[in-house]
Amino acid sequence: MSKDNILSKLQKSIEEFDAGLAETAAKEALAAGLDPIEAIQQGLSQGMNTISELFDEGEIFVPQILLAAEAFETAVNVLTSTLSVEEKNKASLGKVLIHTVQGDIHDVGKNIVKTMLAASGFEVIDLGRDIPVDEVVAKAKELNVDIIAGSALMTTTMPAQRDILAALEEDCIRGKVKCLFGGAPVTQEWVDQIGADGYAENAAEAIKQARELVS
Repeated sequence: MSKDNILSKLQKSIEEFDAGLAETAAKEALAAGLDPIEAIQQGLSQGMNTISELFDEGEIFVPQILLAAEAFETAVNVLTSTLSVEEKNKASLGKVLIHTVQGDIHDVGKNIVKTMLAASGFEVIDLGRDIPVDEVVAKAKELNVDIIAGSALMTTTMPAQRDILAALEEDCIRGKVKCLFGGAPVTQEWVDQIGADGYAENAAEAIKQARELVS
């Protein structure tokens, strides 16, 4: 089977939520000598792009996202089984620290974005909801993350996003961490105003922005 056929099969396995097909295609990729990282990025991740778009268009729902994520993880585990720790790190698109900001207990949207990021090749650390600014910054520093993703679902909690940026500046690590913010009341204008690096109004945009921020 040709390289293009295998990549197409990997993509199809995600789009059809088929973990069995994902495992088979991943094994075929290894047998054919395909680069595992290329197989993930050019095959599996392409499928997740489709899933993300369908979700934001209301064509599929959370259960289907979880099935796609399961297929993605199944294939990735096969593809990376022969890689060293260093090579596995290279396969990750980046490390994202995700949370719902201080004072905010809403986490449904955050959980969807978390699932989509993980299934798109990012290493995701989920701190949970109502997380103090100091804790976010301390964890970002400790884990050496590439991106802090923070969701605010109420206008009263939006200032916590600005406070995260200020705390990063105070800790002298603002230049090392990109900040991606979203949530129902959050706008591009707000993100520009506080000086964050990215804004996402939905899951598909969050994936797109995260990829651009680590590119």
